[in-house]
Amino acid sequence: MMGVDYQAWASSRTFQVGDSLVFEYNNEFHDVTEVIPHDFELCYSSNPLARYQTGSDTVTLTKPGFQNFICGVPGHCDIGQKLHILVFPASLGPVAAPVPGPVRSPSSYMSPSPTNAPQYQMGPSPI
Repeated sequence: MMGVDYQAWASSRTFQVGDSLVFEYNNEFHDVTEVIPHDFELCYSSNPLARYQTGSDTVTLTKPGFQNFICGVPGHCDIGQKLHILVFPASLGPVAAPVPGPVRSPSSYMSPSPTNAPQYQMGPSPI
C-alpha cells in the first residue's frame, strides 16, 4: 500500500524461523518479490528468489538472516513498497542454566581428586 512505512512496522516486531508473513494486496496492480540485499537496495526485481502473485500470500520464514521483499511492479519499490526484516533462529524455549551446588568448606579443597571438583546442578532458567 502506498503511504505505509513498512520499515517502521517491521522495526517494532521480532521475527523468527517458523513465523509467517501474510501479504494482502490487489494482484492486478502489485506483487511480492523476494530479492537479495543488493537487488533490494536497487529495487531490482528481474532476478527474484521468489515471486508471489495471488494477492493473498503467506510466506513462512524458514531460515535465520535478512529477508527482503519488494513490489516488483516498476516504480513501486522506489516509492517505498519494500520490506527488509531480520529473522532470528527459532526459540528453543527456556534453557536450563547451571546452578551452583552446595558450598564447601575450604578443607574440602585440600585434595585435587575428582570428588572435590566443583559440582553443578541443572535447574530451570531464571527467565
